[in-house]
Amino acid sequence: MKVEAVDYHTGGEPFRIVTQYELEGRTVLDKRRYAAKHLDDVRRLLVNEPRGHADMYGCFVTGPNDKGADLGVVFFHNAGYSTACGHGTIALVTWAIESGRIAAQEPQARVVVDVPSGRLETLARIEDGKVRSVRFRNVPSFVHSEEPIPVAFGGAFYAIVEERVEAQQLPRLIERARAIKADLEATREFVHPLEAELRDIYGVVFWQHEDDGPPLAQRNVTVFADGEVDRSPCGSGTSARLALLHHEGRLSVGDELVHRGIVGSEFRAWIVEETREGVVTEVEGSAHLTGRHEFVLDEADELGTGFLLR
Repeated sequence: MKVEAVDYHTGGEPFRIVTQYELEGRTVLDKRRYAAKHLDDVRRLLVNEPRGHADMYGCFVTGPNDKGADLGVVFFHNAGYSTACGHGTIALVTWAIESGRIAAQEPQARVVVDVPSGRLETLARIEDGKVRSVRFRNVPSFVHSEEPIPVAFGGAFYAIVEERVEAQQLPRLIERARAIKADLEATREFVHPLEAELRDIYGVVFWQHEDDGPPLAQRNVTVFADGEVDRSPCGSGTSARLALLHHEGRLSVGDELVHRGIVGSEFRAWIVEETREGVVTEVEGSAHLTGRHEFVLDEADELGTGFLLR
């Protein structure tokens, strides 16, 4: 097996982009199911050690649902396939323009991406031939429940917990996130009202207050999938955070949130509209190329597609 990939990072969070496979299916959700059934050995090869690590993230690039979008994408991580990924969307659009996959001219370009949770409009800001930032307009975000812990949807379901965000606390926060997810899912179901495949607790956003602003500033670390730690401020988690802040009366349409990740990177985010389905949010960040790779699985390699120690 040989797999070519291009790596970016968004706010410190890795994103491994794979383009060589054709994913069958009419919609991106169909293609997500196809990848889980037919390409999971590729996911494991790229995510697992020794070629990846427990916090690796990536995607298969595919065609859109129809001619209304430019790209489709199936996201993957250490436990399978997610329904949304904000940092991945930012990296994907940056790659698509910088690689020439999508023709774009300065000062900005509109790129539409079909992701499992829906269709995202993005706007890339381009200077001197480089993508400087990407802003994506997310699917409607909403508060699902408030007790015993607030849970909000931002493309996936997130529990949201106030907690001191410090790197030395990560082992404890990982275990706490796993326990919160297990406890919540043991007592109730979390299912999107319009698409039953968008379900279950994907992650836990631990946040701390930093500045009343304006703009309001908070710091967070999101633990998702199987104890995976998001180095970036988490794009879909930021949308979920905005939905809860709006529900609590702390942010209105047009108000900005500066969302900082555990390594100090920032996303800027806004609520742009209220709808019956929830609030429409926009999140902006930057991605950077880190490498181009050819990964190989030697047929004599006794470790196969690899392993995870955490």
